[in-house]
Amino acid sequence: MKRTPLFATVVLLLSLLTGFAHAQDAVININTADVATLASLNGIGESKAQAIIDYREANGPFASTADLANVKGIGARTVEKNAESITVK
Repeated sequence: MKRTPLFATVVLLLSLLTGFAHAQDAVININTADVATLASLNGIGESKAQAIIDYREANGPFASTADLANVKGIGARTVEKNAESITVK
């Protein structure tokens, strides 16, 4: 009896799960992200995501992630909660 298909299936499932875990750890560039991507951040919904884009268009790119707190409706706590998930590269 061959176990290769079962083994291959288990390896494939584990690699897919590992890939999904790493995909969720992706860092979001707040200077280039769209509404849907920004809305995936902790404490940021679609309206705040649009406010980020509006602020970015009116004031230019963010110089640092801390500047995100300058957007109306986003406080330092929200920036802190997302510190490892955002960048301005």
